[in-house]
Amino acid sequence: MKILIAGGQGQLGLALARRLVGTHEVLAPGRSDFDITSRDLCALAVTRARPDLVLNCAAYTAVDRAESERDAAFAVNAEGAGNLADACRNAGATLVHFSTDYVFDGSASRPYVESDSVAPQSVYGASKLAGERAVTDSGVDHLILRLSWVYGNDGGNFYKTMLRLAAERPVLRVVADQWGIPNYTGALADAIACAIERPTAELAQLGGLYHLSATGTTNWCQFAGAIIRGAGMAERVVVEAISTSDYPTAAKRPAYSALDGSRFAATFGWNPPDWQDGLQRCLAARASAA
Repeated sequence: MKILIAGGQGQLGLALARRLVGTHEVLAPGRSDFDITSRDLCALAVTRARPDLVLNCAAYTAVDRAESERDAAFAVNAEGAGNLADACRNAGATLVHFSTDYVFDGSASRPYVESDSVAPQSVYGASKLAGERAVTDSGVDHLILRLSWVYGNDGGNFYKTMLRLAAERPVLRVVADQWGIPNYTGALADAIACAIERPTAELAQLGGLYHLSATGTTNWCQFAGAIIRGAGMAERVVVEAISTSDYPTAAKRPAYSALDGSRFAATFGWNPPDWQDGLQRCLAARASAA
């Protein structure tokens, strides 16, 4: 297949390009070369590329800044998603669009399934939900994959922030009352590669909304502790638990946002790893690149 990755220079886009380049023709431009917020330029880029499949990793992900930059968040996450969906439909390409756990309000006590009611509590979450609906309403052949707590050795993310801060200070204070499932970009790329190996006609028949996630639930403080231990920093860095009220942010985060990925796993024959396995892989990749 010929695969076009929007947002190809972001953390998920880079992981997907690395995973897919050996078996497919992959184009992974950055935003300067493929800006989905422009309807005309987006359509032109897809028309010129003539892809069989488009992976939309382009996103506005500054969760707190989105509270004061609503238009910018919606321009990428909602209108941009719609622009890309329309361009794919007109070009006869299948679209894989990525969304987020932030579409939920965080009041659940078990992992969210696809049929659960959505109620985003932040501008970021609302913009991503609007993007889901734009893709669905476009009529394009598509998969919408909701992801949570995405991290890797590329880009900016919680995992990299913890490693950076651990090199600078002896104590890390991290919230312990927000629960979810961390997902390593390399493991996500493996799952997505598994799904898209099917013929495009079959992929279109299986289209719709799925949750894609590792298994096991943790909180940010526990995740930070696992990162520090895995990186061999536990002897000189202490991770202290704090509450959300101790660390106020502009955007409200879901208190619980674990996603149940069993429907994706059953449909595409994927065996989801435990989140701790993903972390070990990520740390091993970091060490090998050092």
